Amino acid sequence: MSVFGKLFGAGGGKAGKGGPTPQEAIQRLRDTEEMLSKKQEFLEKKIEQELTAAKKHGTKNKRAALQALKRKKRYEKQLAQIDGTLSTIEFQREALENANTNTEVLKNMGYAAKAMKAAHDNMDIDKVDELMQDIADQQELAEEISTAISKPVGFGEEFDEDELMAELEELEQEELDKNLLEISGPETVPLPNVPSISLPSKPTKKKEEEDDDMKELETWAGSM
Repeated sequence: MSVFGKLFGAGGGKAGKGGPTPQEAIQRLRDTEEMLSKKQEFLEKKIEQELTAAKKHGTKNKRAALQALKRKKRYEKQLAQIDGTLSTIEFQREALENANTNTEVLKNMGYAAKAMKAAHDNMDIDKVDELMQDIADQQELAEEISTAISKPVGFGEEFDEDELMAELEELEQEELDKNLLEISGPETVPLPNVPSISLPSKPTKKKEEEDDDMKELETWAGSM
């Protein structure tokens, strides 16, 4: 028997020796939780009723009030017990659900392992290596073909790039020299002639005084 057969049993649906399945046990625990929850609601209502009765009788009827309080205490004790039971059942149900989940996970893992083994049975590692090598060779060949196709074809005409560049530079220099020869020197712009007539200058104050002295001297000489 396989490992998974030992874990889960050969019967599949039912556990060994006719025991319940995890799903059945989980459902029963949920039903029990529901029943106890309803019991809790009933006890809570009874406790409220007995408390109301005790307050109603009070000092008027102490005996009835005490009886109501005793019933209230019993209901509270039962309610506490149910709370504890619910906690235990909840813990058990969660543990069973986790175990059931783990069981399903392991089953699926075992199923996948069998499928993987069946897939690998038809594979030979040597054949895989040969196939990968063939793929690499074909890819290399395809790259060589692409490189060969992408190269420009001159149909036998091959030129030296350096000679072409030297010829181009020579043509450019000739064109530059031609343009320089066509450019004439700067034109001589004739300057205006200097006027031959002297312009009267503005007499200064000292010149005016000398003229006055000369006039006075001439007048004095004429009177003699």
